[in-house]
Amino acid sequence: MIRRMLVVFAAVVFVGIPCTRAQEAVIAPADNLVVDGVPKIPASLLETAGRYGSYRSAIIADWHPTQREMLVATRFGDTPQLHLVKMPGGARQQLTFYPDSVTTARFHPNGGDYILFMKDIGGGEWFQLYRYDVLTGDVMLLTDGKSRNLLGSWSSSGNQIAYVSTRRTGQDTDLWVMNPADPKTDRMLTQLKGGGWEPVDWAPDDKHILLLEEVSINESYLWLVDTTSGEKTDLTSHDGKEKVAYSSARFSKDGKGIYVTTDLGSEFQRLALLDITGKNPKFLTTDIPWDVESFDLTHDGKRLAFFTNEDGLSVLHVMETATHKEVKLPKLPTGVMGNLRWHRDGHTLGFSLTNAQGPGDCYSLDVASGKAERWTTSESAVKTDAFREPELVHWKSFDGKMISGFLYRPPVRFAGKRPVLVAIHGGPEGQSQPTFLKRENYLVNQLGIAIIFPNVRGSTGYGKTFSLMDNGFKREDTYKDINALFAWIGTRPDLDGERIAVMGGSYGGHMTLAISTFYSDRIRCSVDIVGMSNLVTFLEHTEGYRRDLRRVEYGDERDPKMHEFLEKIAPMNNIEKIKKPMLVVAGKNDPRVPVSESEQIFGALKKQGTPAWYLMAKDEGHGFRKKQNQDFQFYTTIEFLQEYLLK
Repeated sequence: MIRRMLVVFAAVVFVGIPCTRAQEAVIAPADNLVVDGVPKIPASLLETAGRYGSYRSAIIADWHPTQREMLVATRFGDTPQLHLVKMPGGARQQLTFYPDSVTTARFHPNGGDYILFMKDIGGGEWFQLYRYDVLTGDVMLLTDGKSRNLLGSWSSSGNQIAYVSTRRTGQDTDLWVMNPADPKTDRMLTQLKGGGWEPVDWAPDDKHILLLEEVSINESYLWLVDTTSGEKTDLTSHDGKEKVAYSSARFSKDGKGIYVTTDLGSEFQRLALLDITGKNPKFLTTDIPWDVESFDLTHDGKRLAFFTNEDGLSVLHVMETATHKEVKLPKLPTGVMGNLRWHRDGHTLGFSLTNAQGPGDCYSLDVASGKAERWTTSESAVKTDAFREPELVHWKSFDGKMISGFLYRPPVRFAGKRPVLVAIHGGPEGQSQPTFLKRENYLVNQLGIAIIFPNVRGSTGYGKTFSLMDNGFKREDTYKDINALFAWIGTRPDLDGERIAVMGGSYGGHMTLAISTFYSDRIRCSVDIVGMSNLVTFLEHTEGYRRDLRRVEYGDERDPKMHEFLEKIAPMNNIEKIKKPMLVVAGKNDPRVPVSESEQIFGALKKQGTPAWYLMAKDEGHGFRKKQNQDFQFYTTIEFLQEYLLK
């Protein structure tokens, strides 16, 4: 089936055109794509824009426990799959071959004889857990094939895995444990309510599991679960005096403390050491006025590695746990880091890194010798070395609040004021960072479009007060931040305030719809990708395991006053105000923003005569993951921008 799809997609056909040329080659959408209002896509884009989609990236998934070998996720076909790399710069040996992505995986820590990984089907996010036998290549399904299952942490003994599953109710994520070598040992340890649970670590003696409960981006709690009885004990306060966020928790090697990142008593996430009761925090990064985004502890417990998010860029730190003093590190490439993983040798640290010149690769750092090595060098059909670094820009919003973002400018050969694409991140608890533009590099370097990635109020990375400034009844203030950006664009001599497009995915898609509604006169067109057209219908139909988490951010639609407010500001209920052309992109299997959100806005636009294009993939969920679908989406976006922004 997949092979047939690719052939259909790649086919270039000729259609009759009543003009000077009798025929023109076009790219025909595959059978898995639903298009409405989209004109024929010229095949010439395969030779120009197609090159910008011909790249790959790599992220580290895990280290082999006994060998100096790295498990990475990278794409050689249509989707990212697991590969083994046996040395820095070595060949990538592909292990999994599925039509859907496989990016999260862990070696069995006792010898590396098998790998656990999780995978969904068609972007539906109903993840299943699998065991891959390294010697034979055989794969076994470990979960029920129906529920949503999220991989947790290995026990200290290395023979059990903790995970959460919706198997009992379809929406509550209960805590389960299993010895993957013997699936018959699978058992539910603790019943839990809600969808925000994650098992983050086991005690050194395996008598307790450390459980994280997320209520919202600004509120979470830590629990200890007895691995014999399943009884859970609260480690953090529920007194309601201060909403505190905890994440990335790990037991100290002696089991007497818990390392954690938290914004307790601070605007930012600090690295702290709590005692085993969850009390008496000792803050370890008070002198760093930025979020500690992620950390990892060595197997022997002697070193901590963490990176901070400093105005969008990552800064790596390594700390000795005995003294809490930092280790001096060599200069590393500038960019955005992720997936910190210590090797079991205690001195080799793996991580992934991307920046404006590279789509993302895997690196290691030997903190004992200071030697840094690059394990993967991802290929690109376009030379990326000369791509310009983005500019960090700031503008004043309606209430005097300073908002920031990243501006990617076209090459200097493009003279005059440049048209602008405002690309709004999702979340809304997210942040645009100065990373690789992927296919959008074509817009900048070949079409001369400037792209601005704003971090409006509600974004993370700028303190918890800032991240709370868009909640509930304050939703419209985020729209006003974009309106203020439009005014700022008009003051720049290099940007064209008369030619602006807006684009975003997920919550960024909702923002795109809102801007298209309330500031239609400020833009030429918009691209809505899996966006919510009405926050009420979105909350009513998003999957049950995530509904309460979203209500904290957007407001509870069951409350009459909030319901009235959300209906009032819904783009769907103000459809007559949307007067500029729109491209709507959706995935049929989206569990987060149901496809109905896209269907209803497109249908209403089409009915009232507003120019609208629609692209929906039957085999995708919350955004397109398969390369062939991504390519067609991008070709459609190019045609749309050329028609409505550049003319």
